[in-house]
Amino acid sequence: MSIPRALAIFLILTLGAPFLNAQAPTPIPVATPLVQPPTTVVAPIAPGAPAAQPTPPTPAAPRPLPVLPPSAPLVNFQIGAGNERENLSTAIQIVIVMTLLTLSPTLIMLMTSFTRIVIVLGFVRTALGVPSAPANQLLIGLSLFLTFFIMAPVYEQIQKEALTPYFNEQIGSSEAMERAVEPIRQFMLRQTRPGEIDFFLEIAGMGPTEVKDLPLRVVLPAFVVSELRTAFQMGFLIFIPFLVIDFLVASTLMSMGMMMMPPTIVALPLKLLLFVLVDGWQLVVRSLVTSFSG
Repeated sequence: MSIPRALAIFLILTLGAPFLNAQAPTPIPVATPLVQPPTTVVAPIAPGAPAAQPTPPTPAAPRPLPVLPPSAPLVNFQIGAGNERENLSTAIQIVIVMTLLTLSPTLIMLMTSFTRIVIVLGFVRTALGVPSAPANQLLIGLSLFLTFFIMAPVYEQIQKEALTPYFNEQIGSSEAMERAVEPIRQFMLRQTRPGEIDFFLEIAGMGPTEVKDLPLRVVLPAFVVSELRTAFQMGFLIFIPFLVIDFLVASTLMSMGMMMMPPTIVALPLKLLLFVLVDGWQLVVRSLVTSFSG
């Protein structure tokens, strides 16, 4: 190929390229067809026919409660046959019984021989010099049994004159209470000094009163004070022999020059020996029982 011809082809290609690019057709993009899902055709529901709803279960009807007639009482609580004469109401009787059960320890201690017995036995233990023997439980138990022994005639009289007729429905509750209090009242009057009764009559503002007309509010404190006085007198008499032993032991140790020796160590065996030799418990119990026989 000659040079002019090659130059001519180069010029044609260089100069004719813009025209070739301008006339070239622009490619049209082809849209990809979309795949439509299958359409479900729903049949129209008629407006006059609503959809049926599930029916809830019908609750069972409650059983009717038995209706009592208006005249019949709902609660009927009765104690006794209902024909008792001159008796207190049932509620008052229950209150009185519960009160007596609550105050029974106090009544046993103050209205019987228990006060004098327990005080005297306590003095015996102190005079011996052994504050823990016998124990408190033993002293109280012995005092209770001695109290039951001494008060047995009084209890038998109460059983015969008050409780038995009341249980047999021969007397009312008020009369039974009066009959039950009278034997205890007579026992307290026998053991009470006249000076103590006059003292409490004066404090109560009452003049000279017959013994049968003395109220229980005067007899009871007079009896307690009189029992305390008698118990302390008996305790003083019990202390005398043991006090003599203490004096003799202390004088003997002092004369022997044994001043550092505690007298109680020597006196305690001697007091126990004396108490056992003379049968001290029997003497004390006999003195207590016979002191209530007058």
